[in-house]
Amino acid sequence: MYAVVESGGKQYKVTVGQTVDVELLGVEEGGTIEFDRILMVAGDGDVRIGRPTVEGAKVSATVLEHGRAPKVITFKYQPKKRYRRKLGHRQGYTRLRIDDITV
Repeated sequence: MYAVVESGGKQYKVTVGQTVDVELLGVEEGGTIEFDRILMVAGDGDVRIGRPTVEGAKVSATVLEHGRAPKVITFKYQPKKRYRRKLGHRQGYTRLRIDDITV
């Protein structure tokens, strides 16, 4: 059984026992979180597609850790103008373990 979950403006296909990295959430490590924006649930030959979400479907997950992705470097310059700009960015994420999918 799998589900498509919306979190942080992105969609994730998740199964029970899977580890997934989502946008940074405000839940402490070791805590649990329940997603109620389930876009699709499939399993056992049955597919339920939400319009826009599946009614009564929930996915529960445990927060394993918070972290930061590798640094992404952005470099802008204009030739012959003495303009150079170097920027770095590290996106925060939350690592989750999917515990249960209920319909």
